[in-house]
Amino acid sequence: MTGSAFQSSARRQRRIRATLPLATVVIIALVALSLPGWTDTGFSIFSVFNTFQNTATLGLLALAVGLTVMIGEFDLSSIAIFTLGGLLAVKFGEASPLLGIAIAVAAGALLGAIQGGALVLTGISSVPLTLGGYIVILGFCHIVAGEGILAYGNYDIGIWLDDPVALLFSRRSLLILSIFLLLWAAMRFTRVGPLIRSVGADRRAALASGVSVGRVVTGVFVLSGILCALGGALFSYSTTAAKYDLGLDPFIFAVTAILLGGIDVSGGRGSALGILAGVLAMSLLDTIFIQLAMPTYMIDLARGALLLVVVLIEAPDLTRSIVAWRNNRVSAAEAVSRGISKPGAIGASAEHQRRIQ
Repeated sequence: MTGSAFQSSARRQRRIRATLPLATVVIIALVALSLPGWTDTGFSIFSVFNTFQNTATLGLLALAVGLTVMIGEFDLSSIAIFTLGGLLAVKFGEASPLLGIAIAVAAGALLGAIQGGALVLTGISSVPLTLGGYIVILGFCHIVAGEGILAYGNYDIGIWLDDPVALLFSRRSLLILSIFLLLWAAMRFTRVGPLIRSVGADRRAALASGVSVGRVVTGVFVLSGILCALGGALFSYSTTAAKYDLGLDPFIFAVTAILLGGIDVSGGRGSALGILAGVLAMSLLDTIFIQLAMPTYMIDLARGALLLVVVLIEAPDLTRSIVAWRNNRVSAAEAVSRGISKPGAIGASAEHQRRIQ
């Protein structure tokens, strides 16, 4: 591939990556709006409200996971911190909901600082470290819950959080959307975004340029812990209960959402709005699945197929291979049109001429 063709391919790939998360949401939204045309169900205002509620439920978890992936790490303990945040908020926040949230957020920040600091000091991979953190934190969740489900008696706070606002939103969903926008603005207009992406793209180059990599990594893990704990606390207040184990489905949802949102698993690329687009896409899919009453295996197939399509479209090596294959086809066609064959064919033609002579 020539230099100009490679640059053109790179620019095209960047445009695809920038527009794909929003395009995915738009396509799924069009499918949702077309439901009355090919099914017996429709997409109502309540369906839109429910979509934003789903976004509010796991949005902060996805944002937390996405931030750690941006710096080239992977936090497997995020779902455990999310669960613990809900338990602590319910246990200590019945009389004062803000106190419960404060305790949950403080615990999330502490756990994030411990894991981020250990990661910086030891230099080991984040996968085994946070896997150990997941096991330990989940065990602590069992202790806090007493092997049961904690009920939250302050029903008023749950009603207040989920009460419709402007038909389509709730206070909880508006709060989550505001956090996404604030973090996007911080990453877009301050040094936070470039620092995070530089650490994720090339840690050695970031160190050479004077970036305090240790502080960035620890800070991202602290922020991740805060977001997970806050998301878990708000979810538990909304459902007026907290379980000691939520399973891995929320974590799988979060990872799928960040991949749909354009986060590069190798680090160094992504944005808060991209993650939000991925969460909205997954939430819209869930709403459609509920409308159609689809069985679980069909839901898994649909999610997997969507993720596979998006990943293939974003794959840079695949794009380069397609462009190279197309250029080779064009070159071969031009050679044939000028009467020039492959070297092997030229040799065979010369041998044939000698035999005739």
